[in-house]
Amino acid sequence: MIDLISYIVWNPDLEAFHLGPITVRWYGLMWIIGLALAYFVVQRLYKEQKIKDELFDPLFFYCFIGILLGARLGHCIFYQPDYFLTSWKGFVEMLLPIHLLPDGDWKVTGYAGLASHGGTLGLMIALWLYVKHTKLSIWTVLDNIAIATGTTACFIRLGNLMNSEIIGKITDVPWAFIFEKVDTMPRHPGQLYEAIAYALLFFIMWALHKKMPEKIGTGWYFGFCLTYIFTFRFFIEYTKEIQEAFEATLPIDMGQILSIPFVILGTYCMIRAKKA
Repeated sequence: MIDLISYIVWNPDLEAFHLGPITVRWYGLMWIIGLALAYFVVQRLYKEQKIKDELFDPLFFYCFIGILLGARLGHCIFYQPDYFLTSWKGFVEMLLPIHLLPDGDWKVTGYAGLASHGGTLGLMIALWLYVKHTKLSIWTVLDNIAIATGTTACFIRLGNLMNSEIIGKITDVPWAFIFEKVDTMPRHPGQLYEAIAYALLFFIMWALHKKMPEKIGTGWYFGFCLTYIFTFRFFIEYTKEIQEAFEATLPIDMGQILSIPFVILGTYCMIRAKKA
């Protein structure tokens, strides 16, 4: 018999606060905080490297659109293609933050389903477009973004924690969470594991850039960031529940499958930077 008193009961309100008729949810707030922190970190890095302010200004727009579109499309294509890619209703809901009701009406739901792998790929494409526009070195831009990435990734996972989503497997560890919005079983707080790992990544990257500023522009920080995040993601998946039923038939889950190419790319970038 499970002693529920031994675990952390988790059932926060999804709404952080109200601004008149506007409701601000914790998940959206965490996204904003994470992106804002990354914005100020990269702004400082640009100043350290004496990159002109006008070249920094459009960066936030490219990153925000790239991450959001990539994360949304990544979830829909890799995790729920049978829903989003087989009907006009699914296609509309994939692109717009709404849910179409049976009676023909609709309601705003936000984007219920974002994949970090897709967000990473979307960010990389957005940065490529940004570089074509600004004529900056792609490796300099990627390294600067990589140094700041841990802040955004940390707060996005805290947003998942507030939403009681991406839950862990049932466990008896003393720090287990009971996600009341899901069930009454104690589970690994996988979102918290990742948030802590990504916060640690930021402090490691910040310390390394102070010690090795000459490596900015070689792609080493970008490679280290990818290798660190997706190696951790591969192993942390063993503590998390699968997101879609079809993953139960796979030898490893979709999150692990999608992590492997990023680990390979990150390793290649670090090796390339070392030879440069």
